[in-house]
Amino acid sequence: MGKNVVIIGGGIIGLCSAYYLVKAGHQVTVIDKSDMTSGASFVNAGYITPSHFIPLAAPGMISKGIKWMFNSASPFYVKPRLDKDFLQWTWAFNKSATASKVERAIPIIKAINLLSRDLYEALQSTSEFNFHYEHKGLLMCYKTDAAGEEEWEVGQRGIQEGLQVKHLSKTDLKDYEPNVDLNVAGAVYYESDAHMTPGEFMPAMLDFLKQEGVTFLANETVEDISVNNKKISKIKTNKRELQADEVVLAAGSWSPLLTQKLGLKIPVQAGKGYRINVHRATGIQMPAILVEAKVAVTPMQGFTRFAGTMELGGINHTINPKRVQAIANAAASYYNDMTIDAKEMADADCGLRPCTPDGLPYIGKSKVCDNLTIATGHAMMGWSLGPATGKLVSEIISDKKTTLNLDAFHPDRTF
Repeated sequence: MGKNVVIIGGGIIGLCSAYYLVKAGHQVTVIDKSDMTSGASFVNAGYITPSHFIPLAAPGMISKGIKWMFNSASPFYVKPRLDKDFLQWTWAFNKSATASKVERAIPIIKAINLLSRDLYEALQSTSEFNFHYEHKGLLMCYKTDAAGEEEWEVGQRGIQEGLQVKHLSKTDLKDYEPNVDLNVAGAVYYESDAHMTPGEFMPAMLDFLKQEGVTFLANETVEDISVNNKKISKIKTNKRELQADEVVLAAGSWSPLLTQKLGLKIPVQAGKGYRINVHRATGIQMPAILVEAKVAVTPMQGFTRFAGTMELGGINHTINPKRVQAIANAAASYYNDMTIDAKEMADADCGLRPCTPDGLPYIGKSKVCDNLTIATGHAMMGWSLGPATGKLVSEIISDKKTTLNLDAFHPDRTF
């Protein structure tokens, strides 16, 4: 029998959860504090990334963070602040950034990414709605031999995991990018990856879900959540009160603000990322990550997107011009004759990625609340993991055996 499900959060995770819940016969309502036309689900690089099997909490990231802490143009910028939650998160991140924990995480991250890629392709094959999806792989372009050696080590680990990975010379790259002059020493190529245009997919999915009977409550803020006998009995927004059999929390970086109302602490920090869109011919055909600069380049429908940086500075949407300039500088540095102009930089946007201390998302139910399913903390893989997370959420709520073992994603895990 179908359940009445309320999803808090209308980003990629919320919409994919709604999709699979509706397919399983549930009644779904989605609440979002925005009008659902902006945020991290719209400004990301649009990558589906089996190649990204190393979690953010990896050895060396803390030392890099300290080195970059006082440089607001650095790829990974931590804004120093005496905030209890931030300090606890940093401590947990440090404890998670060990070689043994990374080894345990690799097959888990790879598996959920591959599941999600298969689900995107299944979604496309249904023709329920049209969206741009290309499975062309991903280039990890590097300038220095040191960076190349580091990337190839990761690539070889990917080969061990069953991924198809090649080490390309600068000459080899011409076969992949014939129309641009790359100022690089070489690249590591992952055949496994795909890319999309998020700003096209999100409205198309939204329209489809409306046709399927999903109710959307846009521009509504959840103000309070009432719990009786370990169950959410009522959700109060700024406009109404709602009741539900099951609740899905997919509110990204805002999720901890809501779980606090339930006496549940899920460590999440907002990691701000930026994007610049170039609406003119660039000649770029292949998605690429500019390794040393940590900038992602995606040829989308009608434009090229340059995205990047990770800024741990709390919840805010302030655009830092230095970080936008750093992305523009990277584009010019790696692609000869590629200049991002002042108007394109002025139109830059940002989004907040919810980061957990160990680099794995939270997917599942907490012992604190029986009818709450948490689906957040996907960091830079939110777009990639949307369908997989949505399917898993639907399986949990439908009381079915989940496609993947969820132990590693448990919201109650300790760090």
